[in-house]
Amino acid sequence: MEIQDIKEQLTIANVLHYYGLKTDKQSRLNCPFHEDKTPSFQVYYKTQTAYCFSSNCKTHGKSIDVIDFILHKENCTKHEAINKAVEILGHKEPNKNERYQQDLSREQFLGNMYQYFKNAISNSKPAKKYLQNRNLDNKKIEVGYNGGQFHHGARKDKTLINQCLEYGLLIDKGNKGRTGETAYNVFGKWCIVFALKNRNDQVVSLYFRSTLNEKESKHFYLKNRQGLYPNYPNVNTKKLILTESIIDGASLLPTLEKAPFGGWGLIACFGTNGLNDEILKAIKELKQLEEIIFAFDNDTAGRTATANYSKVILELIPGIKISVLEPINKDINETLQLHNEDIFIELLDKRTQLNPSFSIEDKTTEQPKTESQKPSNAIDFLKRKHLLKNLNIEIGKAGIVGEENSRMLLFLIIISYLNKSPLHALVQGSSGSGKTHIISRIADLMPQEDVLRFTRITESSLYNWGEFDLFQKVVIIEDLDGLKEDALYALREFISNQVLRSSVTIKDKKGNNKSSHKIVKGQFSSLSATTKGETYEDNMSRSFLIAVDESKEQTARIIDYQNKRNAGEIDPQESQKAINFIQQIIRNLKEYEVINPYATQLHLPEKVHKIRRLNEMYQAVIKQVTFLNQYQRQIVKSPSFGGVGEALITEIEDIEQATEVLFESIILKVDELDGSLRQFFERLKKHVKNENQEFILRDIRQDLGISKTQIFRYIQTLLELEYIKQVGGFANKGIKYKISYWDNYQKLRTEIKDFLMLQIEELKNKKIQ
Repeated sequence: MEIQDIKEQLTIANVLHYYGLKTDKQSRLNCPFHEDKTPSFQVYYKTQTAYCFSSNCKTHGKSIDVIDFILHKENCTKHEAINKAVEILGHKEPNKNERYQQDLSREQFLGNMYQYFKNAISNSKPAKKYLQNRNLDNKKIEVGYNGGQFHHGARKDKTLINQCLEYGLLIDKGNKGRTGETAYNVFGKWCIVFALKNRNDQVVSLYFRSTLNEKESKHFYLKNRQGLYPNYPNVNTKKLILTESIIDGASLLPTLEKAPFGGWGLIACFGTNGLNDEILKAIKELKQLEEIIFAFDNDTAGRTATANYSKVILELIPGIKISVLEPINKDINETLQLHNEDIFIELLDKRTQLNPSFSIEDKTTEQPKTESQKPSNAIDFLKRKHLLKNLNIEIGKAGIVGEENSRMLLFLIIISYLNKSPLHALVQGSSGSGKTHIISRIADLMPQEDVLRFTRITESSLYNWGEFDLFQKVVIIEDLDGLKEDALYALREFISNQVLRSSVTIKDKKGNNKSSHKIVKGQFSSLSATTKGETYEDNMSRSFLIAVDESKEQTARIIDYQNKRNAGEIDPQESQKAINFIQQIIRNLKEYEVINPYATQLHLPEKVHKIRRLNEMYQAVIKQVTFLNQYQRQIVKSPSFGGVGEALITEIEDIEQATEVLFESIILKVDELDGSLRQFFERLKKHVKNENQEFILRDIRQDLGISKTQIFRYIQTLLELEYIKQVGGFANKGIKYKISYWDNYQKLRTEIKDFLMLQIEELKNKKIQ
């Protein structure tokens, strides 16, 4: 939506009403931008602008429109103010006639009341102070405030009173007030308010937490409590966190939204005895759930509840992995009060698996307990369920540390040399990030008679191979940046057409020069390392762009592996055994065509750039997963070539696995930042913390451990893309910068993942029906 359209459709009155501010056209308002309580703020309804007359106000001397009003009210960037304006424009505040109808359902009425409470929080100092003390940000979580005044303006309208009495928001005191009318007690007065929601994401109950901290009235629930906080978890949830209280759950929510991993969900229990039937039923319905993480209080009651509930969960879902996140302080919220919210990422990484007296088996364990559990040969291995997961474990044993999805995607790409439509990958990362190492180690897993490794390719060398020398081969290019333009051109032609045709001069038997037609056929897959992936990927069809994980966590995993290897704790023979075993697996794969009966029902999000090319790649990876699962798939006569050949039939499981593996590559297609630059920008945001904080490159370089040359390249690109801006400083003392575009990258990741997984869930439901 254009800014001008927003300004035309959104009125000042709409914005004031949204924030719960007075909208009397005849008088001035108390200014929402400064502490001076004099009515110095004037709204001009005809021109749709506002103006503050107080010299204490940051808007003094300015005539502001709706966008500026939101910008100052939210203390945000212009981009965020525009997004907020669109949100306000889409929010329809029910009028009184609609709001107080007798036939409103519980969900409709409580939803309206909760919206009222949310609007009220911005004008309540007690609520803001309480949230600040709890280190909770009402801009990051949904929360409201009950000042106890919601029924006064409509006292003459008995419908609201009756509804509030019915659902418990008002309690009849049994006497008359000074006006002679019935007096009421307000339930949850002077409390912050959280919504409990049903599976349709409707408000069905409310939870109140007192801001007065009175010992006997700390928290309350409406009568007939139902619903979950913050909501029912997504159907694609793989890891579910259970907190002891709603406040603890609210403390964790912002972390989960920006965490560098997907598939997480959260449910707040209602105390140490609050894992009720509704929560258990919601957990049981999560068909993709792999792990439950208890984040209860770090005290005797919390530990006892964790132990007891883990047994209940295991009876409900036998074999589920159960872990414990231990707060550093008494509980999750107290830990948040004393630390930055990023502490929860660290605590999640350090969570410990719970082992009750009856063994909880880790479904992802890499070390089999007995030799008999390991398949006797490669074909037996290929026939086992969860092939990709088991194979990924073997790849890890071969010495490729971390990056589980990336290494699996590279493996699927590299084995495509066995098929008629091979794939290619560009592994992009900064200098010294390990991009060459990972493609070399993946190549080690292939039968070495099929692997060709190049450090350099000259301009005409690809034209001079024999006709079938590059047929069904794996090509590894350790540094694509070192290739000259003519060599890159030949490589692009090979990747696009699988053949090079050239007119050359040869000598006949008599020694005379003559022209000849030379053909080199190239059915090969390739892996290349580069620092400039986008440059090459744009010119190479069927090429996947994969970013190396340059995070501190991945660096720590690699260093730990190196140290263990040097200490003799890792047996190099075991690594070689894993490599030899994977090579045997590859040798037992047969060439098949693949038919995907679900292909027409698969779509990519519209936000994806270059969607035509990516759709082809998406389908290609699904085929590769089906190809790898060939010993477990139906084989039919191929429709090609008169039904002479054979073809594999894709199953929904193949689509699901391909989506999981390809997800990061899809995200790179959506993101205008390349892989290493995105990782740097996310680390920069964590360091800077907010868009108002200035920074200089020396501090960033030292804190993040990045070279001067590398950080200069990052900063220049971010300046060109207008993600950051220069705000001052001097060349000899350091140029000062600010982040000008604080994008919500993790939210985008979640939206795309949910879109893809929901699509798969719909395919499963259709198949069942």
